[in-house]
Amino acid sequence: MPDSTSPQLDPGREGPVPPQPVHYAEQALLGALLLDPQQLKTIAALEPGHFGDHSHAALFAAMRALPPPAAEAHAREPVWLNAVLHAARPQAPGLSAAYLHSLVHACPWAGHAATYARMIRADHARRTLRLHAQRLAQATTDTTAPNPAITILAEADALTRFLDDLAGQFAPHPGSLPRTPLAAIPAWDTGEEALSEERLLLASAIAHPDEFTTMRWLQADDFALPLHAALFQCLSALAHRGDPVDTVTVLWEAQHHGLLSADIAPADLMNLVSTPVGSPEYWGERLLQRALLTQARATGLRIQAITDDSANSPHQLITGSRRALANLTKVRARWQCAATPTTPPTRPGSPRAPATTRAGPPRVADLPASTAPRVTRYPHPGPGQHAVRPGR
Repeated sequence: MPDSTSPQLDPGREGPVPPQPVHYAEQALLGALLLDPQQLKTIAALEPGHFGDHSHAALFAAMRALPPPAAEAHAREPVWLNAVLHAARPQAPGLSAAYLHSLVHACPWAGHAATYARMIRADHARRTLRLHAQRLAQATTDTTAPNPAITILAEADALTRFLDDLAGQFAPHPGSLPRTPLAAIPAWDTGEEALSEERLLLASAIAHPDEFTTMRWLQADDFALPLHAALFQCLSALAHRGDPVDTVTVLWEAQHHGLLSADIAPADLMNLVSTPVGSPEYWGERLLQRALLTQARATGLRIQAITDDSANSPHQLITGSRRALANLTKVRARWQCAATPTTPPTRPGSPRAPATTRAGPPRVADLPASTAPRVTRYPHPGPGQHAVRPGR
């Protein structure tokens, strides 16, 4: 077996990668156990799977499987070392007696075994947390999942349970906020399908304002295009004041919000929201699901950035990850409110009314060939907003 103390090659960069601090902690712990097998009693919480090096994990598993020798007998002859080597070789054939002796020399102080074990557990927690964050981020791009929202919420629950478990293993300490810069928020899906659904929502909400007023779970931040978000705010303002809602009143409100310019004429804006199809609740749930996926990906990427920073302690990882999950939890609460069927109120003593189900997707025959007139480009509400053709 190659010497575990030598640097290993990384195909992604030039030259060898130096061993990380946890590598020396693993060597020091194994050396301490080879010197004093009775130290196994002080590290009961450590498992072979916590080791990052496969050979080290095999050695530790062999040590746990064998009964520790008496101190006097162990001091006279290295019988236990030979037994450990023999038990570990089936899992790590490259192990040698010379490497076991190098582990003994790598241990600064055998009495610090419990501290070395705590270091190994902390690094394993960081690696496992990163794996959970990767799964959350990858779940948002899985096009084969029948219900992507359910999949990512399951991954978020698994990540939350892991954080709760870590919190019970590592004691908190002052200054627990990570100083790692936040990862950039992923770009919104501005494909034609997403933008078409936003236009259909606006048009359907204007056509059915009574249904729109019950959609308190939808927010302007859920829209991918700033112009659509601004029109949503105009519509919400009208509904909040109890004013009449139609294409003309929305256009008048849009004028006061500064949405009209040389890039889009009033007639274009009216046509943009004049083709209602289906229920606004259906399109609203579609938008909210996209927002949920985007926020889940942002959460996964931010937790990955925290775990990539080796300066963060276990409790800093826990605190930073929980803060990242808080934003996803807010969107999740609104998603669950939208996805839960509503039950009309009933009078006392009367039979319970059946739950009202959400309107399904419109029939293909009901979809217009184009949900809006062709406009060269929208006004740019913010820097970096590209031209979008509203035709489907």
